[in-house]
Amino acid sequence: MPRTAHSTTVSQTDNNHHPQQAPLASLALAALGVIYGDIGTSPLYTIKECFSGSHGVEPTTANILGILSLVFWSLMVVISLKYVIFVLRADNKGEGGTFSLLAALRTPLGQRKRWWAVLAVLAAAGASLLYGDGVITPAISVLSAMEGLTMATDAAAPYVVPLTCLILLALFCAQRYGTAVIGKVFGPIMILWFGSLGALGLIAIFRQPDVLLALNPVYAYEYFAIHRMHGFISLASVVLCITGGEALYADMGHFGRLPIRITWCGIVLPGLVLNYYGQGALLLHDPAIAEVNPFYALAPKAVLYPLVGLATVAAVIASQAMISGVYSLTQQAMQLGFTPRMRIIHTSEQARGQIYIPTVNWLVMLACLTLVLTFKESSRLAAAYGFAVTATMTITSIMYFHILRFRWHWTLWRSVALVGLFLLFDSSFLGANILKIKDGGWITVCIASLVLVSMITWRDGRILLAKHYALMRLPTDVFLKDLAEYSPQRTAGTAVFMSITPEGIPHTLLHHLKHNEALHERVLLLSILSAETPKIAASERVQVEALGQGFYRVKAQYGFMESPNMPEILDLVSRKGVAIDIYTTSFFLGRETLFATGPAPMAQWRKKLFIFMSRNAWNATSFFKLPPDRVVELGTQVEL
Repeated sequence: MPRTAHSTTVSQTDNNHHPQQAPLASLALAALGVIYGDIGTSPLYTIKECFSGSHGVEPTTANILGILSLVFWSLMVVISLKYVIFVLRADNKGEGGTFSLLAALRTPLGQRKRWWAVLAVLAAAGASLLYGDGVITPAISVLSAMEGLTMATDAAAPYVVPLTCLILLALFCAQRYGTAVIGKVFGPIMILWFGSLGALGLIAIFRQPDVLLALNPVYAYEYFAIHRMHGFISLASVVLCITGGEALYADMGHFGRLPIRITWCGIVLPGLVLNYYGQGALLLHDPAIAEVNPFYALAPKAVLYPLVGLATVAAVIASQAMISGVYSLTQQAMQLGFTPRMRIIHTSEQARGQIYIPTVNWLVMLACLTLVLTFKESSRLAAAYGFAVTATMTITSIMYFHILRFRWHWTLWRSVALVGLFLLFDSSFLGANILKIKDGGWITVCIASLVLVSMITWRDGRILLAKHYALMRLPTDVFLKDLAEYSPQRTAGTAVFMSITPEGIPHTLLHHLKHNEALHERVLLLSILSAETPKIAASERVQVEALGQGFYRVKAQYGFMESPNMPEILDLVSRKGVAIDIYTTSFFLGRETLFATGPAPMAQWRKKLFIFMSRNAWNATSFFKLPPDRVVELGTQVEL
C-alpha cells in the first residue's frame, strides 16, 4: 500500500470526524439499529447454552450465580472497558476494524518489514475469521428466534428449519435493494427489543432479587474454584454474550465513537444485564427451566407469539448488520490487495458505504442455508460459534498493542499492562473455544482457513506479477530519450495506459508501440494506488506530472473504503489543466494469460489457485467504470 501525501492519523481524542455532521440523537439511534443486533440477540441462546448445551452445568444456586457473574464481568471488561473506552480511540481517520489498524501501522512499521508482514497476515486472519462469523450469525440468530415457536406448541417443531431457511433466503434476495429504506426503522425496532429485554428481566428480578448477588465477582472466582477445568470449559458458552463486540469497532466509521458509547451505556448494556439476570432469577426459582429456553420462559403465554416475532425481526437486523459488514470487509480487502476484483453495486446515491457485492452475497447465503440444514438446532450450531469472535478479539488486542507502542508511543510497561488485561480475557475465551472445534467449531476454522489462504495467495501472486513486470519496465528517461530519437508516428487523440506502479513505462505501452509503431499525441500513464486512510479528499486524489513529448504521469489515490472511478479521475485531471473527454479517449489494459510452469517461489497448488482467482476476477473495464467501446486489451503470457 503506497503512502499518501499526508500521514495517517490514529486519533486518541473524542473527535468523531465526518459522522458528527448528523445530529447526535439520530446517529445514536442508527448505531443502535445497525451494530448492536448481534450482541443484542445473544440472550436468545447464551444462558440456555451455559446450562443445557454440550458443556452445560447443573443449574444449582452456586452455578447460576457464578455463570451470571462471568457474563456480567465479561460484558464490563471485554465490551465496556476494552472496546467502548479504549479500542474505539484507535480510529484511522474515523474508521475502525483490523484492516484499518493495519493501514494505520504501515508508516510507523515501514522499516520493520518482517514485523509488518506478520501483522498483515494477522489482519488477514482476523478478516477471514469475521467471514466465518458472518456465515454463522444469520444462521444461529434466526434459528434461535424461530425455536421460540416450540414453546407455544410442539406442533411447530417440524416448521422451525423450513421457516428459518425461508427467512434467510428472503433476507439475502433482498440485499440487492440496499438497506437505505429498512435502515430507518432498524433503530426504533431495536429500542423496542432492548426495552423488552430489560422489562422481562426486571419483572423476574423483582420476584427473585437475590440474583443480584451475582454482580459480585467473588461468585465468578468461586465458580472456577469449584469446577476448575470444567469451569474453564464453560467459558466457551459464556463467550456467546459478547459476540458482536467487534462490530462496535468495525462500524465506528458510520456513526462515530460518541453515539456508540451513549447507546451502549444508556440502552444496550442495561437491557442485556437485566435480561441475563432475569433469566438467572427464573432459574433460581425453577431450575427445570434450563431444559427449555430460559429466554422465552420469561414471557407470559399471552405475549409469546409477539415476542417470537420481535426476536425474529431482531435476528434479521443482526444478520443484516453482519452481512453488510462482510461487504465492507471485502471492499477493503480489494483495495488493500488481498482479494481479486469483484462487482460492487452502490445501493444508495447519498450513503457511499451502502454497497452490495453479488458474489459474496450468494456464497454467504449458500453457506448459511447449509449450516441450518446440517445442524437444525441452535444448540448444535452454538458449538461452531465463538471461536471466530474470540480469535478476532485476540488479534485486535495484539494490533492495538502496536498502536500503543509505535503510533501513540506509550511506554512498554503501560502497553503490556493494559493489553495484558485484555489478552487475559481474550486468550481464556479463545482457549475454551478451541475445545469446541471438534463439536462444530471446525466449520469456522475451515471457512476462515479457506478465506485466509485465498487472501494470502492473491496478495503473493500479485507481488510476483509486479516483480515480473518490474523486470520488463523501461526507465522513463531512457524511453523518452529513445522516443525523441526514433520519432514514431503520432496519431490524434488521447491514450491512457494503466500501470501497476507509478514508475517507469508500463509494458502495455511498450507492447503497443512494438506492434503498431505509433503513439497518440497525448499519453497518460495512470496508476491507481491504495491509500492508508479510509477516504481521500477530491482535492488530494489526483496528481499530474508533465513528462514532456505529450506524456503525463497521473497518480490517483483511493482509500480502502472507496472504489476507483475513471470518470471522476479524468474529470479531476481536466481540472488540473489537461482537458480530457472520456468518450474520445482510448484505454489500454493488460490481460495476462498465466501458467504455473515458471520458477517463481510459490507452491504449485497456490499458483493454480492464484490463476483460478485471476481468471474469475471481475473485468477491469467494469471495475474501473471505463466506457467499454473505448477499451483496448493487450494480452501477454506469463509463467509464474
